[in-house]
Amino acid sequence: MTRHRRLIQQVRTLGRYPSDEEAERVLDTVLAVLGSQLTGDERCELAATLPERARAVFASQIPLPKPVAAPAFVEAVARALNTSLTAARWDASSVLAALASLGGERLTDRLLARLPRGYALLFGRADLTATAAA
Repeated sequence: MTRHRRLIQQVRTLGRYPSDEEAERVLDTVLAVLGSQLTGDERCELAATLPERARAVFASQIPLPKPVAAPAFVEAVARALNTSLTAARWDASSVLAALASLGGERLTDRLLARLPRGYALLFGRADLTATAAA
């Protein structure tokens, strides 16, 4: 099984999608939206961990000058998939949790440090920033 097929299978399992095609559609969409959010070393390191086809989708996006907040990220996914915010949150979480597993804790920590507060939950982690700041 190729690395790309394994990633699709992981997204399919996490998201409980009925088919590989649906999981791949969600994966490609979330990677495209994420590709517009990340810059710098974290972008390069994440791209290096992705299978070639997923890397092409991710890297083809021109990053915004500043990443958007997590709710706006979910809204962008919802628009791209033509779905509800609740479904888009599920879709984003399914893909980002798979990416966290693929990239490991160190890379995920660095990605979360680069992105605005609120993304941790999408990556399948508790958002402890608010607790630490209180």
